[in-house]
Amino acid sequence: MESYIVNQKFKVEANNFNEAGKASSEIKLMLKKIGINSEISRRIAIASYESEMNIVIHSVGGEITLLVSPKEIMLISKDYGPGIEDIEKAMIEGYSTADDSAREMGFGAGMGLCNIKRCSDSFKIESEIGKGTTLYIKIYMKKGD
Repeated sequence: MESYIVNQKFKVEANNFNEAGKASSEIKLMLKKIGINSEISRRIAIASYESEMNIVIHSVGGEITLLVSPKEIMLISKDYGPGIEDIEKAMIEGYSTADDSAREMGFGAGMGLCNIKRCSDSFKIESEIGKGTTLYIKIYMKKGD
């Protein structure tokens, strides 16, 4: 069983744009405090922010779990619905189901999942209509980190 240096959950509220980005900021600070390489921290910060915003914009709420081991950093981003109807389509750059109010605030450009995948060494998405979506994001530690 993997031994984790960090195992922390962050609650994310749907439509709470005042608190949006708070979890990813806390994650970035936590990684800095434990001495994680700045390039790895940057990639995790981007992935956590994008997944956090997806929960805020598209779901009924959720959580992000940060797991740090000597070998990898994993983010598990889980929301409680409504789920993604067409994952393949959702992975296309520019495709978005964000509503007009999110777009008016500058969100919902359809780059979130693409950016998460781009920042990840390993990326998996599971979604079920009516139940929710879970993202598994891994970034591996490099030798010397």
